[in-house]
Amino acid sequence: MLVYHFINAEHGLANLRHRRLKVSIINELNDPFEFLAVDAVYPEHRRAFRQAKKRLSRAYGMLCFSRKWQNPVQWSHYADRHRGLCLGFDVPDIYLEPISYLSERVIFEPKMLTHSGDIAESYVVKLLTTKFKHWSYENEMRSFIELNNPDKKSGLYFTPFSEDIVLKKVIVGARSSIKRHVLNEALGSIASEVSVFKARLAYHSFNVVRLKNESLWT
Repeated sequence: MLVYHFINAEHGLANLRHRRLKVSIINELNDPFEFLAVDAVYPEHRRAFRQAKKRLSRAYGMLCFSRKWQNPVQWSHYADRHRGLCLGFDVPDIYLEPISYLSERVIFEPKMLTHSGDIAESYVVKLLTTKFKHWSYENEMRSFIELNNPDKKSGLYFTPFSEDIVLKKVIVGARSSIKRHVLNEALGSIASEVSVFKARLAYHSFNVVRLKNESLWT
């Protein structure tokens, strides 16, 4: 499936040069309800979910993608107000989990917890892919990654481009000042394998579309 990752210009160009994507840490995501979408009445149940979230955050991260690149809100929120990039990747469906957007929190069921108080494995992915309906504009897909070998300089986690994360498109934001030659230099040897174009604001709808007149982007 072709999925899209929004990013600012600095980090986007760095990721292209190093052929990698930054892995998001569960405890550092911008939605505080991540993994806490359960309507748990009892304090001990809420505590169990919070503790499970901490444990998961130490072991697993995620790559966050969208099914579409045309939404102007995502460009504003995640690509530095249309000054960044949107990277399109071909990722096998088996590695992608769609987000479920709900208006109400998930009703707690005793079977969600094991006898030892841990979250039942069958519910972990469900809780990691459930969000409030107002996030639905993101059309999000997630790929979960084991946290191994952080970057020695930054302490951050990255996953390399691979046969399971194949860069197919680079879309330059409508307000971006990134020059074509800078992008080609960042892509290097894979430039000929990637579709590169600049975006613009649509004339008749609230969408972002492809700039067809390529002479306007140098």
